[in-house]
Amino acid sequence: MGEGVCFSINSVSFLAVVAALAAMRLTPRPERNYPRRVWPELREGITYSFGFSPIRKILLLVALVALAGMSYAVLMPVFAREILHGGSQTFGFLMSSAGSGAFLSTLFLASRRSVLGLGRVISVSVALLGIGNAVFACSTYLPLSCGALAIVGFGATATMASCNTVLQTIVDEDKRGRVMSFFSVAFNGVLPFGSLLAGTLAGTVGPRQTLLLGSLGCFAGAALFARHLPNIRKHVRPIYIRLGIIDENRTPGTEAVSHERG
Repeated sequence: MGEGVCFSINSVSFLAVVAALAAMRLTPRPERNYPRRVWPELREGITYSFGFSPIRKILLLVALVALAGMSYAVLMPVFAREILHGGSQTFGFLMSSAGSGAFLSTLFLASRRSVLGLGRVISVSVALLGIGNAVFACSTYLPLSCGALAIVGFGATATMASCNTVLQTIVDEDKRGRVMSFFSVAFNGVLPFGSLLAGTLAGTVGPRQTLLLGSLGCFAGAALFARHLPNIRKHVRPIYIRLGIIDENRTPGTEAVSHERG
């Protein structure tokens, strides 16, 4: 049907997002009655974000994923043509596979009833991203490559959405805008550097080796985050108690277990 039809369909899909935004009914809040001080508030936001261990670790993990785990997208044309010996149709199948994995990830996250347990989801999702990248790097069979990219799409979307959700939950209201701006910088700001690094490495050591190196980065990030997860839970537990997400009388750690069983 041609590229133009694809772009047209994509543009129409944004109407659903516009409709969802228009349907939101937010309670008005009083405006701030004191002057804004850009640099002091920016410094305060940096101190708050990187001084609080859970926020710092999540932001660093997001930056690592953007740097090492998302290079499959920029290298996909090379894999479609030179490794899978296909053309634009092959490229379309690959991109659609990653999109289908992302869609399944949204269904999985939407089915969850609470933010509890998302720390474990983040660790597993980053590991899945690494596994998918590694399998895709080694595959020369289109169906296997599509399956691997579905895992990549699932892992990438689950990681970003879960990190975003945890940050939105634990951040102080007056720091929310600044923290989420750092989240955007950690992903969207680092992503071009990851693409530049991937292109440079692909021209030096090859596209397969580049994805495998990125997979190692994802595995390392998942392992480190999982290692620090008990400490993160200890820091966010008082926040969850204050918000009424968990029962103050429960023994630490039982919330996640009961939620996973539920």
